[in-house]
Amino acid sequence: MADSIQIEQFLALSFSHPVIDVRSPSEFSQGHIPGANNIPLFDDQERKIVGTRYKQVNKEAAMYTGLEFAGKKLVKLAKAGEKIAGKNKILLVHCWRGGMRSKSMVWLFETLGMTCYLLEGGYKSYRRYVHSEMALPLHLNVIGGRTGSGKTDILLYLEQAGEQVIDLEGLAHHKGSAFGALGESDPPTTEQFENELQLKLSGLDRSRKIWIEDESRNIGKCVIPGELYSMMRESEIIFLDIPREMRARYLVKHYAEYDGEALKGCVMRIEKKLGGDRTREALESIEMKDFYNTAMITLHYYDKAYMHSLDKNHKYHHVIHSDRVDPVINAGLLQKHFKK
Repeated sequence: MADSIQIEQFLALSFSHPVIDVRSPSEFSQGHIPGANNIPLFDDQERKIVGTRYKQVNKEAAMYTGLEFAGKKLVKLAKAGEKIAGKNKILLVHCWRGGMRSKSMVWLFETLGMTCYLLEGGYKSYRRYVHSEMALPLHLNVIGGRTGSGKTDILLYLEQAGEQVIDLEGLAHHKGSAFGALGESDPPTTEQFENELQLKLSGLDRSRKIWIEDESRNIGKCVIPGELYSMMRESEIIFLDIPREMRARYLVKHYAEYDGEALKGCVMRIEKKLGGDRTREALESIEMKDFYNTAMITLHYYDKAYMHSLDKNHKYHHVIHSDRVDPVINAGLLQKHFKK
């Protein structure tokens, strides 16, 4: 039988060997260890039936029902495991709690000559680990600034320059405004967002400074973990102050390429915040392809909202003035401040 190992050892091995998650497709979609492969022992409907048998009859009845489902696809499951294992023939396997599903799949894989390691406590233990890691202290350089300041571009430049960076918007597949989903792939669940964030943190040196953008608690459909959000609020924020006109031009470069109807839909999401007159003017500007005017109108709302958030959520901040949206120049200004 496979060795049952703790989550820390399991994750260390995952950098060199494939992880097999044998939970159902919907469980996997809700959240999984980054990079894991899903070979479900039961599909969603089968899992529901087995669970119902367990609750309404007994464990033995549920096991027999499960065997009926699994027995019909053993060859398919075996071939999927062999393909992923490759020449090394080593697999890291887990289910939800480290119970019958993963143990059954380990038996199948080992029967075919593969070496397996079973995660003690299953995916549930991984989630406990994620939450415990989120609570560990971080030394953050928080970059603030109104919408259109190019903060994400600054983060990307700093990362290329060798700095430690967390790009929360990149992990959330969202740029953080009503227009933030344009051009992005489907967002992860909050659970998967946390899993990807933990993976990012695992590669960083917590004793060194880490650059991060000031964000609201929600980024699109994802929610920043409470522990990290509290650290962001308690850290000094460097507010990058750039004229609205410069920021509007920056936004035009990034959003004018999108379909007009998609842009209108984004404007309508903030209709109540903009008010009727500004909403109509913004929609008319899109019709006339006067995207600069659209940007100026929406920035009126976003600037007001951000400054309210800044005053409410941060105990202290420092202002750096810049006359342009340029990641190289503005990254230099920020680095100069933090070296003081």
